[in-house]
Amino acid sequence: QVQMDESGGGLVQPGGSLELSCTISGLTFDNYAMGWFRQAPGQEREGVAAVDSDGSTTYADSVKGRFTISKDNSKDTLYLQMNSLKPTDTAMYYCAAYPGPVVSDLAAYEYNYWGQGTQVTVSS
Repeated sequence: QVQMDESGGGLVQPGGSLELSCTISGLTFDNYAMGWFRQAPGQEREGVAAVDSDGSTTYADSVKGRFTISKDNSKDTLYLQMNSLKPTDTAMYYCAAYPGPVVSDLAAYEYNYWGQGTQVTVSS
């Protein structure tokens, strides 16, 4: 059984930073591409960043230069470092696993394992 558990969300002021973590069990972590997604109330889930099994990364234009996705294969853990946070980054953030080692886009429907989410709120 695949289990994905996000942590690290919270309330932060504009311009601040947070690091999200996602621990994964039940699959061979280093064989899968992974991604981070977010969903604000009343909006569709959108892709934030993805990382291939070889470490290649993809980012949404809205977070380029501010967010960094990374992974630690020895810990089966995915990370999302978020800097220069804006109120528009407020959302529930989810980690997800793609059914293969390489992913070329951030389409949520292509990912087949999901965590429960962690809330990020950016507000003064």
